[in-house]
Amino acid sequence: MRLFLLYAVVELAVLVALASTIGFGWTVLLIAGVFLVGLVLAGSQVRRHIRRLQSGLTAANAQGAVTDSLLVALGTVLVVIPGLASSVLGALLLLPPTRKVARPLVTAMAARRAPLIVGVGTMGSAAAGARAGQSSRQGRGDYIDGEVLDVTDVTDVTDVTNPTHVERPRLPE
Repeated sequence: MRLFLLYAVVELAVLVALASTIGFGWTVLLIAGVFLVGLVLAGSQVRRHIRRLQSGLTAANAQGAVTDSLLVALGTVLVVIPGLASSVLGALLLLPPTRKVARPLVTAMAARRAPLIVGVGTMGSAAAGARAGQSSRQGRGDYIDGEVLDVTDVTDVTDVTNPTHVERPRLPE
């Protein structure tokens, strides 16, 4: 909700400032022009990335292609959202030189938010170990497959021989 409110305030401020500077008619023409240029850019970049993905990816260029595709998708969405500020930002993201500048920023943000789960080199060895009958969880300690049938939560246990002594439950050693 806060993000939408921020979007509305920014777009309204841009429209008011632009209309008071160049006039209402020119503002409407500028909004329509940026929207149309953004749609043309989005169409050409989407087609380009679809051809790039269909031609095949290698491990060397996969990360750049995925990041570029993400930026093209984000730029397309921003162009389609009504408003001048979002359309200009989306059109900038659709330009290849701007994407080249934004790619390291997006990669850093994604690396910070999403932990690396499986590396490319370890995936094959884990699958091969599982096929050979070995555990794919080697080096992580014991793993027991099972299910819990009944759980009783005991918070305080009173010693019958000594009613003042309360023994707290401890984790197994």
